[in-house]
Amino acid sequence: MGGVISGDSPRHTSPASKLEKKMVEAMQQRALKGTSVKSLNSVIMKFPKIDESLRKCRTIFQQFDEDSNGEIDQLELKHCFQNLGIESTDQEIKDLFQACDIYENMGMKFNEFIVFLCLVYLLDDPAVSEVRKRMGLGSLEPTFETLVESFVFLDKNKDGYVSKSEMIQAINETIGGERSSGRIGMKRFEEMDWDKNGTVTFKEFLFAFTHWVGINNEEDEDEEE
Repeated sequence: MGGVISGDSPRHTSPASKLEKKMVEAMQQRALKGTSVKSLNSVIMKFPKIDESLRKCRTIFQQFDEDSNGEIDQLELKHCFQNLGIESTDQEIKDLFQACDIYENMGMKFNEFIVFLCLVYLLDDPAVSEVRKRMGLGSLEPTFETLVESFVFLDKNKDGYVSKSEMIQAINETIGGERSSGRIGMKRFEEMDWDKNGTVTFKEFLFAFTHWVGINNEEDEDEEE
């Protein structure tokens, strides 16, 4: 699943906000439905299609990025909601923004924006559902559902988090218990556990996933041109 994650490392995330708790609860509820994913290999085989789908989000990203500086700030996010006619309080917008600003630089980069879109898909809440509908995310929903199902596959005890042992178990199921499986599992877990607290949330999983499918590589290429 790709190499070592390169680029800037995000800072340690702040304590779970009300929104982040909602995400965990949403994943716990989603896990009860089960998953069609049987191995990590089946997800890896979908990487090219997932990558292509996620790159299509750039058009939506550019609509949000009013000053075209490659990042979306909190005010731009607020303006977008207003233009879409979506009623949200400043606190709701702040919570959504902070949940996705994992680098804590007050600017949502493209990979962070993808996480934002996927969280909007996950949260089953009237206001969020309205955002999803008006942003036209219908064509992206199969991709987001694959990401949700992949996390559910890893989350063996359905508590809304992925632990080291669960990641190693998933790797074992994929490569048949080879002696290197524990080492590979640990490496993949470290790539996901960005706040180094020993557990991985769906948000952290999404950030790692954008690296695995090469989204950040696209950003690097854009900067070099």
